[in-house]
Amino acid sequence: MSVGQDTLNVNPAALSARPGARAWSALVILTFVYVLNFLDRQLLSILAKPIQDELGVTDTQLGLISGLYFAVFYCVLAIPVGWLADRTNRTKVLAFACGLWSAATAACGLAANYPQLAAARMAVGVGEAGGVPPSYAIISDYFPSGSRGTALSLFNLGPPIGQALGIAFGASIAAAYSWRSAFIVVGIIGVATALIVWVFVREPKRGGLDAPAAAPINKAPAEKSSFWATFAMFFKHPVLLRVALACGATQFVTYAVLNFTTLFLMREKGMTLNEVAVYYALLIAIFVSAGMYVSGRLIDHFAPRAKTAFAYIPTIGLALALPLFVGFVWAPSWPLALLFLALPTGLNYFYLSPAVTLVQEEVRPDQRVLSGALLLLVMNLIGLGLGPTYLGAVSDYFRPTHPDNSLQMAFYTLAPFYLLAIALFFWLAAAIKREAKTRAA
Repeated sequence: MSVGQDTLNVNPAALSARPGARAWSALVILTFVYVLNFLDRQLLSILAKPIQDELGVTDTQLGLISGLYFAVFYCVLAIPVGWLADRTNRTKVLAFACGLWSAATAACGLAANYPQLAAARMAVGVGEAGGVPPSYAIISDYFPSGSRGTALSLFNLGPPIGQALGIAFGASIAAAYSWRSAFIVVGIIGVATALIVWVFVREPKRGGLDAPAAAPINKAPAEKSSFWATFAMFFKHPVLLRVALACGATQFVTYAVLNFTTLFLMREKGMTLNEVAVYYALLIAIFVSAGMYVSGRLIDHFAPRAKTAFAYIPTIGLALALPLFVGFVWAPSWPLALLFLALPTGLNYFYLSPAVTLVQEEVRPDQRVLSGALLLLVMNLIGLGLGPTYLGAVSDYFRPTHPDNSLQMAFYTLAPFYLLAIALFFWLAAAIKREAKTRAA
C-alpha cells in the first residue's frame, strides 16, 4: 500500500490556519476543568488509606466505588449528555456539569459511612458525564486538522496534572488536617470554575475549520444525524469500534494501577502521606504529561503520512512499558519502585491522544460530542468500571495467603492485560489498512 492511500483527509487551508488567542484561552480554561475533573475523581484513591482507617472500607469496596459504581453513572449518562450537547450550547452543558460534580465532591467529605460515600461518588460520576465529550468537540472546532492532535494532547494533560495536584494537595491536606477537608476545598474550587466557563468560553462554530468533504463515514452533512444513527454508525464502523476496545483494554490496566498505587506504595512499600505528596506527585506530573504530549506530537507528525500511526504509537508504548511495570511491582523498596514506575507511567498513556484525535477526525462535526461520549462509554466501562473493581477483588482474594503483599500479587495479574491491549491495537491497524484500501479502490 502506498503512503498516499493511508492518509487523512485534511483541509490545506485549515493546515495553514493559526489558532488565535480565543482558541488558546478556551483551551487553557477547558484544560483546567479537566484538571479538576481528574483531581475530584482521583481524590478517593489518593486518600484511600485514611478513608479505610476511619470508615472500615475494604479493598473490594474501594474498587467498587472508584470503579464500577462510578463508571456506570459516568459512562451511561455521557451518552444522552453528548447527544444533548451536539444539539445545544456545548460550553453551557460543560459549565453545568462542572458545577454538579464539584458539589458532589464536596459531599464526599461529609460522608459518615460507606453507603453515603458511595452515593456521593455516584453523583460525581453523574456530573463528570458532561465534562470530557463536549470539551473534545469544542477544541476540535477551535483548532484545525494538523494542529488538533497537539491541542487535544495539551487538553489531555488535565489527567496527569489533576492526578499530581490531587496527590500533592490531597495528601498534604489529609496529613495536616483530614481527608474530609481535601474533598470540601476541591469541591468549592470546582463550583467557582464552572462560573468561569459559563462566562468566558464562547461556543465555536461547528465544523468551521473542517474541509467541506471531510466526512469519511457519513457523507451527507446537510442534516444532523439522529441519536440512534450516530450510535449505530459508531458501533458498526470497524475503526471506531476497535479503537474503543483497544483503549478499554489499556484503561483496564491504567485505572487499576492509578486507583491502587498510592495504597500499594503506602501499605506495602512503606511510603508516608508526606512522601507520596512530593515524590509520587512529581512522577505523575512529569511522566504522564510527557506521555500525553509526546504521543500527540507524534500523531500530528506521522498520521497525515500513515494513518496506521494511530494504532502503532500506542502499541510501541505498551510494549516498552510492560517489563518496567513488572519491575515496579517486584521492587523491594519504594524508591526503587518509583524508579521502575516512571517510564511506564508515561508510556501507558500513549493511547489516549491518538484515540481521541482519530475519533474526532473520523466523524462529522455534528457527531463529535456523541462519538467522543461513545468512545468514553466503551473504554471507561471496561477500564474504569472493571479495572479497579478487578484489582481490589483480587487483592482481597490473596489476603488470606499473602497478608503482607496481597496488592503486589494482584498487580502481577495485570501483565496479561498489557498483551491483550497490544493485540487489540494490531487489530485496529488492520482495520485502518482495510479502510484505506476500500477508499482507494
